[in-house]
Parts: sequence; C-alpha cells; structure tokens
Amino acid sequence: MSAYPGQEGLRTPLKVARGEGSSKTGVHHWWLQRVTAIALIPLSIWLLFLLGGLMGADYPAVVGAIAQPVHAILLIVLSVCLFWHGALGLQVVIEDYVHTRWLELTLQIAVRFGACLGALACVLAVLALWLRVPVAG
Repeated sequence: MSAYPGQEGLRTPLKVARGEGSSKTGVHHWWLQRVTAIALIPLSIWLLFLLGGLMGADYPAVVGAIAQPVHAILLIVLSVCLFWHGALGLQVVIEDYVHTRWLELTLQIAVRFGACLGALACVLAVLALWLRVPVAG
C-alpha cells in the first residue's frame, strides 16, 4: 500500500518487476552543493577583507600576508571549496543538458579532472608562498 492514497499504480510494471526505485544518490549531491555554497559565503567575505587590506601593497607585503598560517589555510580551504562547488554545479548542467551518453561522460571526466587540477595548482601555489619555496622563473 502506498503512503499516498490514489498513487499505488504510478510505478510501471517493469519497475515493480525489477525492484528499481530511487537510487537515493541525489540527496548527497544536493547537500554537498549547499554545504560548499554556505562555506563559500564567509570565505569570500574574508577574501574581500584580505584583498582590501592589501590594496596598494608591494609584492613582499602580499607574499608576507599570504604566508601567515591563518591566511594560507583559509586560502587553501577557499580554493578547494570553489573548485568543488563549481564541479558540482557543472555536473548538474551536463546531466540536464547533454543527452549524448559518450559526450556526457567525456565532459564529466573533463570537469572533474579540470577541477582537481585547478584546486591542486592553487593549493601548491599557496603552499609555496607559505613555506617560502623559491619559484623558478
């Protein structure tokens, strides 16, 4: 018996025979999207204050500010949250609007690879400034 009267016959006979129902994976994705969005709010405000305080500063002052542990850790968290949130959003767009299966898979892989590569590059750049690693160039 259905929890909603009058909706007992909404599942197709094939769904009933296979026992397929909800995959229950959408809620996890939805929560991750919301959590990263909420985390980005205070991180973005902090970044605006940091950048505002560094306006007109010379290069050594900017490197010195980024090298402070609190700023370095918050920049790393901001970078990871930004790329994760962006990848989750692009995944939804691809799932909704790309209907060719091979293209959808290719784009999903490219988005995840690009997000991981971008986040890794940001984290390594912040770590290089934090740990004062000399950069070739």
